[in-house]
Amino acid sequence: MINKRFAKSLLLGAVSVLALGSASQAADALVPVVETSAFNWSGIYVGFGVGAGANVHELSSDFLPGFSLNGIGGEGVYGELTVGYDYMVSPRFLIGGLLDAHIGNIETTLDVAGLEASVRETYGFDAGLRAGYLFTPNTLGYVLGGYSWQKYKLDTNAGFDLDWDQSGYFVGAGVETAINSNWTIKTEYRYTRFGTNDDLLSEFGLPDGALNLDTSRHTFQVGANYRFGAQNGGVAAFEAPAYNWTGFYVGGAAGAGASVHQIEVPPLGGLEFNGLGGEGVFGELNVGYDHDFGSWVAGVMVDARYSGMTSELEFPGGSINLDTDYGFDVLARVGMKVNESTLAYVLGGYSWQHFDLNASSPIGDILDWDSSGFSVGGGLETAMSSNVTIGLEYRYSQFSEKDFSSEIGAPDDTLTSTPSFHTVRIGAKYKFN
Repeated sequence: MINKRFAKSLLLGAVSVLALGSASQAADALVPVVETSAFNWSGIYVGFGVGAGANVHELSSDFLPGFSLNGIGGEGVYGELTVGYDYMVSPRFLIGGLLDAHIGNIETTLDVAGLEASVRETYGFDAGLRAGYLFTPNTLGYVLGGYSWQKYKLDTNAGFDLDWDQSGYFVGAGVETAINSNWTIKTEYRYTRFGTNDDLLSEFGLPDGALNLDTSRHTFQVGANYRFGAQNGGVAAFEAPAYNWTGFYVGGAAGAGASVHQIEVPPLGGLEFNGLGGEGVFGELNVGYDHDFGSWVAGVMVDARYSGMTSELEFPGGSINLDTDYGFDVLARVGMKVNESTLAYVLGGYSWQHFDLNASSPIGDILDWDSSGFSVGGGLETAMSSNVTIGLEYRYSQFSEKDFSSEIGAPDDTLTSTPSFHTVRIGAKYKFN
């Protein structure tokens, strides 16, 4: 199942980040410790955040065995409030608990022949634990997981509405860094998987299992936390590495995300459907150059990726897949140093993506095409040594419309698709001094 692959990939990526931190610090063990001030990570904190993301609904039925569609996709933004407690179990390792509540508008919309309908995530909460490792005295990398609950609402203009809730689990990873004596900022990714809802249509007189709904969600947030007593950190037990951001670098990243295709079929009552969803993991290689202007850093980057994000229709004896396979980006970024070794940045630029529509044997490839567009995003990046950085980054990508009319022998604009992506990557870079 795809959710197991997500959880495994995310946890492996997080473990790799922590291992990289341990290896880097071991290599620097002979460097004399400098008495620098430390941030006190132990204690209670409260915070807020804003984020964006996408979900994918998998539909199936007990009365149509072997049929399923993964999936129906939605996208949107949300806001979140959080409270938590952390405890340093050693000079570099931390454990903690958290509780947060969120409200947002991640939704799927349908407009056809006068019917307007939407399925929207309204409000929910998460309760979980996290474990972290201090890359520097003021920057924390962490993994987290726990219980998630979400309220959904179906709205229509046809005289019927519906709401329900689903519960499940979430896993994720983040980077949090101190910007002064009490405040921190963070970037964080979560993958959430909800349990099966099999009685969604019961109030319409249909039996349980007539429609099964399995939902997964990919979200990224930027947040700020206020930590009580953090100014009492004392002297750091280890030093932050000296890092010059100017120079060329090469790097790699592993990530996950979701795609949403907006489908338009004007002859079918002006049908607009946002959208057809897909999800998966990807790998990426990049090369770039940054220049350090003191408190600010600016640079350019080129990357290439191979992705497993896919939408899948399964039926007895086969399947049809819409794959998002390979692509590249040419991006510029601008960042601000939030402390001695951590950069907060935004980025944007050109993106290109290849798509492939295929079916299982004996049909094989059906259609492939490419599309240009743009990406915007941001993240946190922190130095692990004088040459190595790691970071967590989010990107929203929007691609141009594809007209399939000629492929089906129809007039122009009979069938079009416009894809967008929400992706998050954990990456490492090696800079040449």
